[in-house]
Amino acid sequence: MREEQWQAIVRCDRAYDGQFVYAVRTTGVFCRPSCRSRTPKRSHVLVFPTAAAALAAQFRPCKRCRPQAEQLPDDDLVRRTVQYLDAHFSEPLTLEIIADAVHMSPYHLHRTFKRVMQVTPATYVRYKRISEAQRWLRESEISMVELAERLGFGNGGYFSTVFQKVVGMSPTTYRAIAREGVSLDKDLR
Repeated sequence: MREEQWQAIVRCDRAYDGQFVYAVRTTGVFCRPSCRSRTPKRSHVLVFPTAAAALAAQFRPCKRCRPQAEQLPDDDLVRRTVQYLDAHFSEPLTLEIIADAVHMSPYHLHRTFKRVMQVTPATYVRYKRISEAQRWLRESEISMVELAERLGFGNGGYFSTVFQKVVGMSPTTYRAIAREGVSLDKDLR
């Protein structure tokens, strides 16, 4: 391993991502140079030109930096999180549940998601639920209590409060005005 490569690993330098990956003999894991995991002992480090070469040498990819992914790890993490949230928004969700689903620590997930998306995972879920509520209010006769349950709000009062805060009117008023053909939808993000 060249000194330049070692310094890239120590500094977690993103500029070297794609140029090589490094593996740690003691853990059996390989990472990108920019991985924020603990700096290994230099004597335990092997350098490979590609992720495929590290895989061929029987090392497994790091779950944190995902060196075999084609996208940047943060973009990939957020993409996977958004897919999970879009599929499970109506379920009871905590940061721990979401983080477990995407194999990431809750703190790292929250920080990364907020930096990339400009909103927290909880805010994303709230807007997703309200967006779906608007669609249901326009297209169905479902009661407010049943709608709140289907969208994961827990109860009708909480749903109504959140809806009012985000949209600026009660769900009942929204439904009445939407039925008159007035466009009420606004970009929630």
